[in-house]
Amino acid sequence: MKRVVRQSKFRHVFGQAAKNDQCYDDIRVSRVTWDSSFCAVNPKFVALIIEASGGGAFLVLPLQKTGRIDKSYPTVCGHTGPVLDIDWCPHNDHVIASGSEDCTVMVWQIPENGLVTSMAEPVVVLEGHSKRVGIITWHPTARNVLLSAGCDNQIVIWNVGTGEAMITLEDMHPDVIYNVTWNRNGSLICTACKDKAIRVIDPRKEMIVAEKEKAHEGARPMRAIFLSNGNVLTTGFSRMSERQLALWNPDNMEEPMTVNEMDTSNGVLLPFYDPDTNVVYLCGKGDSSIRYFEITDEAPYVHFLSTFATKEPQRGMGYMPKRGLDVNKCEIARFYKLHERKCEPIVMTVPRKSDLFQDDLYPDTSGPDHALEAEEWFDGKNGDPILISLKNGYVPGKNREFKVVKKNILDTKNTENSTPANKSASPTPSIVSICFLQDLQKYNKIIHFNFPQRPSGHLDTVCFVQNTKMSSLL
Repeated sequence: MKRVVRQSKFRHVFGQAAKNDQCYDDIRVSRVTWDSSFCAVNPKFVALIIEASGGGAFLVLPLQKTGRIDKSYPTVCGHTGPVLDIDWCPHNDHVIASGSEDCTVMVWQIPENGLVTSMAEPVVVLEGHSKRVGIITWHPTARNVLLSAGCDNQIVIWNVGTGEAMITLEDMHPDVIYNVTWNRNGSLICTACKDKAIRVIDPRKEMIVAEKEKAHEGARPMRAIFLSNGNVLTTGFSRMSERQLALWNPDNMEEPMTVNEMDTSNGVLLPFYDPDTNVVYLCGKGDSSIRYFEITDEAPYVHFLSTFATKEPQRGMGYMPKRGLDVNKCEIARFYKLHERKCEPIVMTVPRKSDLFQDDLYPDTSGPDHALEAEEWFDGKNGDPILISLKNGYVPGKNREFKVVKKNILDTKNTENSTPANKSASPTPSIVSICFLQDLQKYNKIIHFNFPQRPSGHLDTVCFVQNTKMSSLL
């Protein structure tokens, strides 16, 4: 009988590793045993968690900064313990969050052209976990909403704009949380836990919507992600230590929609999902391969496409958002593979003869604009991602200044609308040139934040002064 081959435009997708001069060399990739990807990328920067003496640090490199990275290259080094996870803000390509063994979450603003000197002062420090913080993920559509999960088995959702912990999910997970992901509009989260259960949770109602105990029988770590249609895809291990890929419908978690057995390797499978093309990429930690599958709405649902294999095992993996890809080369995915001493870009391409824009490969994708403010999301509103066309390529926007308003320091509404009499009594923001700083240090109760350099080249420092004598000087 003639064998029927399933038709798919992704059947011939092929991967290609970058040449040596396009890699990032001489990087001391972190050796901590935590199963995170150790790498985060966006259309401007690649961030890599590295070995650091005396605390935790990560590198932030402009994408074009390829070649050998000098040992003295500046780092982001404010944590006092090893950094376990990093994540770029989807709505601001210069803002990155990090979680660490020191139990804190820090949010950083990277200057327009990258770091010139090492950065030790975050824009805001979020303190609330009692044990190390191993998972960081930004809300996909609401601005300034950040989720963190720690080894205290708690999930905390922060309003980064005010530095407050708005939602704390306790007593839902009896053991260590392996991963947390948002669904497409950020109304639900899905978690994988060491107790072998996957849970779909409504964080604002603080309730579990769906739960499956022993989603995978094996003892090794699992991963769970949402697909664009609301289904959940999980990776884990069978009782015989075979690696598995399973698909679940949250409305009926009794049985999986499908289960695929793969191999007997012991590396944790990190799933990366492209909602525009419904392709899932599985990168095994400690493996030397990337498998990719196409997800469809009809049985058998999961279709194996191909495998990209290299000789070197991967320590971690970064995944470029769709807007950072080269549409002229029919690039549908780009990974940043971490070796022991370097980071190597890997490009996934659909072979096409035409030089024209391929509409079927690049439907409108999530752009950098947020659909909601943090306060709107916490009040119960939902917003779908704001989509952009990639027809003429994506042009990164300018650096947007990231502000944190600490309510106990400065209530902006009161200061803007207050009378002159009230202004003298309340802390007043004043912009001071850096040359005044030595004089200002003599006075107490001064809290200052450094913001990125202006085009003119001088650094502004915003000072909130709580001293009437100093206020009159300013």
